[in-house]
Amino acid sequence: MSTTAVHPRVVLLAGPSGSGKTTLAEQLGWPVLRLDDFYREGDDPALPRDASGRADWDHPEAWNADDALGAVIELAATGRVAAPIYSIGEDRRVGSRHVVLAGAPLFFAEGLFADRLVADCREAGVLADALVLAPRAATTFVRRFTRDVAEARKPVSTLLRRGLRLWREQPAVVRRCLDAGMRRTTADRAGADMAQLLGSCVADPSGTARAASS
Repeated sequence: MSTTAVHPRVVLLAGPSGSGKTTLAEQLGWPVLRLDDFYREGDDPALPRDASGRADWDHPEAWNADDALGAVIELAATGRVAAPIYSIGEDRRVGSRHVVLAGAPLFFAEGLFADRLVADCREAGVLADALVLAPRAATTFVRRFTRDVAEARKPVSTLLRRGLRLWREQPAVVRRCLDAGMRRTTADRAGADMAQLLGSCVADPSGTARAASS
């Protein structure tokens, strides 16, 4: 009996910190590769620093794009990958976890710098869609500050300063994602679009169905 090959594809999900990326991915129940776990180690000489000498986690080069891309491609090719677990509070990787597709035709790769993977994922033939969430800056500020304080990521004064700076920088982050080829959407609209995309993949398990961004 012959079987039809399934070719898993990634939906890249970006947006400002606090925009709801993780919540959307969890609500849909798809496998998720957390791209924010691919930050550089705190003692990495390539890690950018701010004026006070602290690690600048909002600088694109603070993130290891090569490691993240390799994980996305491996997950799409083999259906599983060992991904790091990163602690912002400790400035280092503290463990690993296995992401397994278990036959799922689509998975999310979500994180602040997901836009940096759009071109390479498209070239590798693993891109299904690329989305950027962009709620109001005030909304992301409240979500981000509440989360970071609850997780004790950094001292409250540091989190407040960072939050206000990110509020001002949010429009530039969204523009960066759009320039990379992502499409702006809301969490509600994205949920509906992803349901449609999943239906297309189920109807066409060879993987030829693609979203407009691919």
